[in-house]
Amino acid sequence: MAEEREELSWELFGTASRELAHTIAEDGFAPDLVLSIARGGLFVAGALGYALDVKNLHVMNVEFYTGVDQRLDLPVMLPPVPNVVDLTSKKVLIADDVADTGATLKLVRDFCLDHVAEVRSAVVYEKPHSTVKCEYVWRHTDKWINFPWSVLPPVVQRSGQVLDA
Repeated sequence: MAEEREELSWELFGTASRELAHTIAEDGFAPDLVLSIARGGLFVAGALGYALDVKNLHVMNVEFYTGVDQRLDLPVMLPPVPNVVDLTSKKVLIADDVADTGATLKLVRDFCLDHVAEVRSAVVYEKPHSTVKCEYVWRHTDKWINFPWSVLPPVVQRSGQVLDA
């Protein structure tokens, strides 16, 4: 029997991101910039940026997952790393798709802490074992999540070889 998974469609993602934005706004937090954790956080950051009327979006590339439930020992920041001058004294909203172990969010939050006025995190999903408890969470789950942007295999491999449909 296949493991039950959390299914997020594009339509449900639209609902989730809008509800997450309402939660942030109702809490009174008005970020100066949204810092997305690439790759999954790009979608969340873009949606929140529009909904919260924040045009200042930054990206932090972090590699941690290598496959379904497979990850590196520690998350690794990939270049280009944001310039801390761009973050100084700002209210920063870190956006990601999921707080699974919390290791990626902790790395990014720790990177920000000494430079920003305030930092908070928003995720679509948070798992119970996450070491980082986000201020803004759409749903809690302990299941593996099928996100609409990553459920299908790549169209091309990194080597450029086209895959069969």
